[in-house]
Amino acid sequence: MLKVFQAISHFMGHYTSAVVILAAVIAAIWPDAFAWVSTLGLANVILGIIMLTMGCTLSTDDFKILLRRPTDILLGTLAQFTVMPFVAWGLSRAFHLSPELSIGIILVGCCPGGVSSNIMSFLCKGDVAFSVGMTTVSTLLAPIATPLLVWWLAGEHIAVDAWGMFQNILVVTLLPVAVGCLFNYLFGRRRNFRDIQSCMPGISVLCLACIVGNAVRAALPSLQLAGNGWAMLGLTLAVVFCHNTLGYALGYFIGWLAHFDTARRRTISIEVGMQNAGLATNLAPQFFDPLSVLPCAISCAYHSISGTILANIFMLPMFNKEKTK
Repeated sequence: MLKVFQAISHFMGHYTSAVVILAAVIAAIWPDAFAWVSTLGLANVILGIIMLTMGCTLSTDDFKILLRRPTDILLGTLAQFTVMPFVAWGLSRAFHLSPELSIGIILVGCCPGGVSSNIMSFLCKGDVAFSVGMTTVSTLLAPIATPLLVWWLAGEHIAVDAWGMFQNILVVTLLPVAVGCLFNYLFGRRRNFRDIQSCMPGISVLCLACIVGNAVRAALPSLQLAGNGWAMLGLTLAVVFCHNTLGYALGYFIGWLAHFDTARRRTISIEVGMQNAGLATNLAPQFFDPLSVLPCAISCAYHSISGTILANIFMLPMFNKEKTK
């Protein structure tokens, strides 16, 4: 039975974007399929489970990276919390987005790096240790950095409950990660725990699909009432595409300016471009208009797809003329 769960987990981890897109399609066709998430108030619990699985994969060696490579991690984290927030702010104005859509894309930009970025860094032969270090630090800083950045960049157009966001992120992000780390420290060498760890990618993807499905269900009424739903959807897709693509490009450029080797350039590109859109999708309906969920939910699916594509592009011969150090 364990092997079956492990195989399912491997499949879901490999096809994360397909699972997330399927959840979004189901929610669009049959919204009631995800009504239980809101009805039972499980959105925070589900996100907490995702962050718990992340914490369970972190070991003391991962935290030692922060001490051995402080300059790399500092530069990467600064890029994480500057490039994507300000690109989101600029795009919201360039595309003349409504306040609801603006707060959605800005929220995505202000979130920490996503766990999927570690997988993408591995696939493209990036610096996985660097990737894990960036994700860890940005997640630890998120309770403070995310609410403050959202308040600064979007507060002039819409009321931002920075204190409420801080409490929410602290409880559903930082606390589960800390508990997961403790579990890994205490039980990491036990075979039963390692067996559970092997199933965690599937659990994480399934939880992310539930969050996206619920977000799409919540955004549908506002999208339908807007009267120009398809045009708004197309506009949001364009903004998400530009936001994500510019994040990848600027992240790589920063790595080039810092004289990083090929592996670290790839990693910082992916880390900057891929955000924890699942966190944004969870926060948006709790603190803002339901329509603000739309950029977050689309980003959830699109970041996984584009990250996989970018990892494959990095493995093309033309990008491997220089030996990865």
